[in-house]
Amino acid sequence: MALAIGVDIGGTKVAAGVVDENGGVLALVRRPTPSEDVAETEAAIAAVVAELTARYEVVAVGIGAAGWIGNDRATVLFSPHLAWRNEPLRDALAGRIGLPVTVENDANAAAWAEYRYGSARGERVVVCVTLGTGIGGGLVVSGILYRGAHGVACEWGHMSVVPDGRRCACGNRGCWEMYASGSALARDARELAEVSPVAAHRLLQLVDGDPTALTGLDVTIAAREGDPAAVEIFTAMGRWLGRGIADLAAIIDPSVVVVGGGVSEAGDLLLGPARDAFAASLTGRGFRPTSPIRLAALGPDAGLVGAADLARRRV
Repeated sequence: MALAIGVDIGGTKVAAGVVDENGGVLALVRRPTPSEDVAETEAAIAAVVAELTARYEVVAVGIGAAGWIGNDRATVLFSPHLAWRNEPLRDALAGRIGLPVTVENDANAAAWAEYRYGSARGERVVVCVTLGTGIGGGLVVSGILYRGAHGVACEWGHMSVVPDGRRCACGNRGCWEMYASGSALARDARELAEVSPVAAHRLLQLVDGDPTALTGLDVTIAAREGDPAAVEIFTAMGRWLGRGIADLAAIIDPSVVVVGGGVSEAGDLLLGPARDAFAASLTGRGFRPTSPIRLAALGPDAGLVGAADLARRRV
């Protein structure tokens, strides 16, 4: 059975795994992303691959990068959360790694993994929304991963949902990911803690009273405990998520929408209000089929599983 390595590079972590032909992850390593330094990021990728190839014989390496990937599947044109700008990532890594390297957008890779092995298996039109530091997206139509004319399609996170809204890392204002991502979750918790420490009492307990230390994970922990403030933050985020998915459904008409990424691990705390907002916002509601919104089956490993499978298929 041919093994491949998938590497998922986000704004905060580099995760790499050895993946078999059934989508199974045989070994996994994670490291922080040195997001402000191109050379250090590439060194981190090479290091995790070297660690895994010392233990397994693999045929290819797939890189799922948080950014806009050219149609050559080699160049990172731009990354809102990393330092890459027209970075020839495949060529920079090929000499270090010594194996065939394929570069793909991380959300595209996650969408492909869910189509091949996860919640969208067998579906004809798959929309994937990944919630991490920002919002990524992927689209699979009749077994083909849609990349667009220039390789940069499906950047759902940068749809403008609030004219002149919050400033986004991409340079625009009011992008969807400013209201429905892990960064938005943490920001809303910090703002609440600053304005109303009493309401945010449990959240502040989790970070020893320092509101600047609050993360999306802290909000998830508190919400699972039933903390009203954390649940309210998740409900607001879920509504933003559902409205955005309704906009995507108006354009694409998917057979399924899969929500993945680290924030999705909150489950129904997020997807409950998202489904309600989706149903209330969908154009033509009541007179058209409603696409199911499913939680990604592969969890945080979807990006690396998809990247590995795409790299293996190219070989």
